[in-house]
Amino acid sequence: MELYSRDEVLDEAKKLANMVAHTDEIERFKEVEAKINSNKKVQSLINQIKAMQKQAVNLQAYQKTEALKKVEAEIDRLQEEIDEIPVVQEFKEIQIVVNDVLQLITGTIAREVTERIIKSTGGNVLSGETGSKVRSNSSSCGN
Repeated sequence: MELYSRDEVLDEAKKLANMVAHTDEIERFKEVEAKINSNKKVQSLINQIKAMQKQAVNLQAYQKTEALKKVEAEIDRLQEEIDEIPVVQEFKEIQIVVNDVLQLITGTIAREVTERIIKSTGGNVLSGETGSKVRSNSSSCGN
């Protein structure tokens, strides 16, 4: 069994990160993000929301509950307006895809590491027990 140093593993992780950064999903994400950043309507709405959020924080600090409710309603309205814009919908969809890819990668790594630990210790992959756990259980059953 070949052992790897932490630095070697981190180097490989950086290589994997570079590969992921050059997938179709990430390229699409970058394209759509650029569209969002150059869309004047989206940027205007975002700036309005930010200003309203600052106003909401101040109103909350001064316990102006009625005014706060109105500002929060306006923030919600502006958010709905942004969400209706096709490029924003596209951005949210590609964000979900990218997150799914990242979850798939991290889940795969975690499962593979766990499985290899179990196998290398002579454990039971189906029960998820390492070899020391399996041996411990079988010896305690005979007592």
